Amino acid sequence: MTVSIEDIKKLREATGVSMSACKKALEEADADFDKAIDVLRKKGEAKAADRSERTTANGVISIKSKDGKAAMVELLCETDFVSRGDDFLALADDLSDKLLKGEISPDDREIPEIKEAVMKMGENIKIGEMKLIEGENLGDYVHTNKKIGVVVSMTKGDDTLAKDIAMHIAATDPKFLSPDDVDDELVEKEKSIWTEQLAKEGKPEEIIGKIMMGKEKKFREESALLKQAFVKDPDKLIENLLAEQEAAINEFIRFSI
Repeated sequence: MTVSIEDIKKLREATGVSMSACKKALEEADADFDKAIDVLRKKGEAKAADRSERTTANGVISIKSKDGKAAMVELLCETDFVSRGDDFLALADDLSDKLLKGEISPDDREIPEIKEAVMKMGENIKIGEMKLIEGENLGDYVHTNKKIGVVVSMTKGDDTLAKDIAMHIAATDPKFLSPDDVDDELVEKEKSIWTEQLAKEGKPEEIIGKIMMGKEKKFREESALLKQAFVKDPDKLIENLLAEQEAAINEFIRFSI
């Protein structure tokens, strides 16, 4: 039987599935709204539930920024083929746009567009992470493969500096901002490894302490953004670049798939 476009839209709003799936469900249910929902639950949602168990090792990262605010979305899927498709890329951009506008929140996961995409693309699709970052000067960078994305929040500094530092973070993946921020438990774990290595090398007890201090200093600096050599000019440290413009980094977020 023929169903109206109004009924199809109503069912779509209630279930979040595609227009075509809603049309078929209404036709099968003889235009009975409640029965059509049951049809979708059995045919549509059951399929989506099965797909939800599949591994999502691929995906893309989308970043949108405006007026001192940046939205980051990590959208995951099963295959690289789907992740490179126009529909999937458009969905990621739509989600980051909605996040930036406040239409969804970083904690939202039950989003109708995701359910519709699962049914349309035939894969398990889900949101990995979503973040909102605010700051006086924001720099963002998404690598060409869309697998790595960075947002850095700074005080002072120009747009070029913020962009360059975001690109640097994408390339080097620092875990901390400064050496003092490096987690003490992580340092202690490394120390236990160094101790065994030095013991096997037969280093004298009287110099092991100095060696350990040097190793800890190096480890903390290599793990910290401020002490890293800038990828575009290795003669300068990141902290030197910031000092040239009297700028400071408040925080940075890096997503990677």
